Amino acid sequence: MKKSKGILTLVLTLVIMAALGYVAVFGIGTEKAGAASEIKQGLDLAGGVSITYQVVGDEKPSSEDMSDTIYKLQKRVQVYSTEAQVYQEGDDRINIEIPGVSDANTILEDLGRPGALYFIAQTDADGNENYSYTGSGETGYSLNKTIDELLADGSIVLEGTDVAAAQGGTGSDSLGNSQFVVDLIFTDAGTTKFGDATTKAFANGQSIGIYYDQDFISVPNVQAALTDGKAQITGMGSFEDAEKLASQIRIGGLKLELEELRSNVVGAQLGAEAINTSLTAALIGLIIIAVFMIIVYRVPGLSSVLALVIYTILTVLCLNMFEITLTLPGIAGIILSIGMAVDANVIIFARIREEITAGKSVRSAIDDGFKKALSAIVDGNVTTLIAALVLALKGSGTVKGFAYTLALGIVISMFTALVVTRLILKAFFAIGLKDVKFYGMNRERQTVNFLAKKNLFFGISIAAIVAGFVFMGINGASTGKILNYSLDFVGGTSTNVTFNEDMDLAQIDSTVVPVFSNITGDGAVQVQKVAGSNEVIFKTRELNVDERQQLEQDLVDNFGVNKDLITAETISSTISSEMKADAIVAVVIATICMLIYIWFRFKDIRFAASSVAALVHDVLVVLAFYAIAKVSVGSTFIACMLTIVGYSINATIVIFDRIRENLAGMLKKDSLDELVNRSISQTLSRSIFTSLTTFVMVAALFVLGVTSIREFALPLMVGIVCGTYSSVCITGALWYVLRTKIAKKKA
Repeated sequence: MKKSKGILTLVLTLVIMAALGYVAVFGIGTEKAGAASEIKQGLDLAGGVSITYQVVGDEKPSSEDMSDTIYKLQKRVQVYSTEAQVYQEGDDRINIEIPGVSDANTILEDLGRPGALYFIAQTDADGNENYSYTGSGETGYSLNKTIDELLADGSIVLEGTDVAAAQGGTGSDSLGNSQFVVDLIFTDAGTTKFGDATTKAFANGQSIGIYYDQDFISVPNVQAALTDGKAQITGMGSFEDAEKLASQIRIGGLKLELEELRSNVVGAQLGAEAINTSLTAALIGLIIIAVFMIIVYRVPGLSSVLALVIYTILTVLCLNMFEITLTLPGIAGIILSIGMAVDANVIIFARIREEITAGKSVRSAIDDGFKKALSAIVDGNVTTLIAALVLALKGSGTVKGFAYTLALGIVISMFTALVVTRLILKAFFAIGLKDVKFYGMNRERQTVNFLAKKNLFFGISIAAIVAGFVFMGINGASTGKILNYSLDFVGGTSTNVTFNEDMDLAQIDSTVVPVFSNITGDGAVQVQKVAGSNEVIFKTRELNVDERQQLEQDLVDNFGVNKDLITAETISSTISSEMKADAIVAVVIATICMLIYIWFRFKDIRFAASSVAALVHDVLVVLAFYAIAKVSVGSTFIACMLTIVGYSINATIVIFDRIRENLAGMLKKDSLDELVNRSISQTLSRSIFTSLTTFVMVAALFVLGVTSIREFALPLMVGIVCGTYSSVCITGALWYVLRTKIAKKKA
C-alpha cells in the first residue's frame, strides 16, 4: 500500500466511522432509523403489553392442558418477540407479556380468541346450508346457525384440537407453478374425522369452512378425499398470508378456549437506572480495553481500537436492521462477542510479534501474522457460531434472544478483526509507522511445564465439581431445592398494589422493594408499573398466607395503601418445563455439532473429546458456584451458562490450533509433552489478555449494575476465570493423556 493510499484509507475510515456513529446515535429522519434508542428492548429493559386470559367454562382445567396451552401460546407470541413470556396465574388464568409493543388492542385483535377453531361442513345431514356467501367479512361467508346448533347436529366435522400442525409455505400446482400454501397435519382422531368429512364433501362438490373467533378465515373447496392425515390449502396471496392463516389455525387449536380478562401496558422490570448503568459500565469497559490494547500492542493496538469502535457501531445498526429484541441475556451475547473480537486481534498481534522476533520484516510479519492466525480465529468463531445457530433454531424465549445477538456479534467481530483491523494496520504502516518499536517483539520466555502438574490440576477440578454436588445435596436437604431458584424457574406470587401517588421505578426500588425483601428474605423482586395508573405489579417467590397478610399490613402502614386495592395471585414459572427441555435439547445438539466440527477440522476425535470435556467442566464448576454462593437462578441463568460454553470452547480452540501447528512441524527428537507445554506457553499471553479484557467488561457491569445485573455478572466472572483455567491447565493435559493412553490407529 502506497503512502497516499494509506492516508486515504485512514481518512475514509474516520469519515465512515463518524457517519455510522451519527446514525447510531441520532438516527436518520424523523423516525430516527438506526439509532440505538430505537432498538427493540425486552420486558426487562423497556416493558410492553401484559394480557391475562381466563379459561372458558366452569370446570377447573387440568395442569396438563394448562401446560400444553402455555407452551403453544409461547410459540405463537414469539412472532411478536422472541422474549415474550407466557405463564400461569392462579388455577385458570394465563398471562402473556410481550415486550416492545404498546398497543394492547392490536395484539388482542391479532391473537383473537385462542382455542375457538372449527371445521364446518357446507351442509348438514338434511341438506341445509350451514354457511353462505354474504359479500362481507374476510372470506365473504357467514354462519346460518350458531356454533351450539352446529355442534348438536354434527355439522362441525373437526375442532382445532384435531390439528397437530399447521405451517405456511410454498408448493407447486398441477402445472408446476409455484404457489403459497398452508400444510395441515391432523391427529389420529382428526385423520379419521377429516377423511370421512372430505370423502362426503368431495362427492357432493362442497367446501369445508374454517371458522375462527367469530369469522371464517378460509373456505377451501375439497378437491379429493383426504384420508392420510394431511391436507393443503392453496390460493394464498403471499407467504405472509399463508403464515398468518397457519398461525390462526395453530392458536385456534389450543386444548383450552380462552377469553380476555384484562390487558395492560407495563413498564420495564429493570428500569431506566439499569439501562443507564449498563451503558456506563460498557463504556468504561471499552475505554479500559482501548487503553490496555494501545499500551500493550502499540500501533496494532490502536488499529484494533478503531476496529472495535466500528464493531460497536455496526452492532447497534444491525440490532436495528434485523429487529432483534435486546434483553439482559442478549447483552451477555454482545459481551461475549466483544471478548471474541478482542481475542481475534490479540491472536493476530501475538503472531505478528512472533514473526518479527523470528527476524522477518514488519511488512512480512503483518501478512504472515494474519495468515497464521486465520485458522484459530475461524475455528474458534465458527464453532461458537454453530452453537448460536442451533440455539436460535431449537431454543425458545431468552435462549433465542441470546443466540441472535451472539451470532450477530460473531459475524461482525470476524469482519472487523480480519478486514477492518488489517486495512487500518496496513494504512498506518504505509504512512510511515514502519519501525519495529511500533509493533514490539516477544521477550524470550521459558516453556512452562504445565503437564508436570496435570494431576494437581485434575484434582482441583474434581474437588470443585464434587463440592458443588455436595452443596446441592445440602441445599436440597435444608430447603428442598438444590439451587436458589427464582420465580422464573419455580413460580411465585404476583402482588398488584395501587398506590395513592405515582412513583417512578427508582422510588419504588428504594422505598417499596425493601418492604417485600424483608418478607421474602431475598432481593429477587421483579417490579412492573402499569402505564397510566398508580398500579404496580410485584413478583416474588411464593408467599404463604401469613406472609401475604404481613405484606398487606406493611404496605398499609408505610404507604397508606387501601387494603382492598391489594391483590395477590400465585403464578407459574415464566420458564416452562417445555422451554427448559428446548434449551437442554438445543445445548446437546449444539455440543454434538461442535464436537463433529472440531473432529473434522483437527482430524483427531481426541481434540473434540477434550474440548467438550473442558466445556462440561466449566459448566459444572460454575454450577457449583451457584450452589455454594446461593446466587439466584433466574432467566439469566441459561444465558450465563451459554455464554460460558461459548467462551470456553473458543479459548480451547486457540491452544489446540497451536498444538496442531506444532505437530505438523514436529521433529523426531521432539517429545510430545514438550510440544504440548510449548504450545500452551506460546498462547499463554493470549489466554491471559483475552480473559482480562472480557473480565473487565463484566466486572464493570458488576460494580455499577443494579442487583439483578450483579447476580448475572458475578457467575459470568467466575466462568471467565474458570474458562481460562481449563483452557490453560486442563485441555492440553487431557488431550495429552488421551493421545498417549489411546494410541492413534494407523491407516
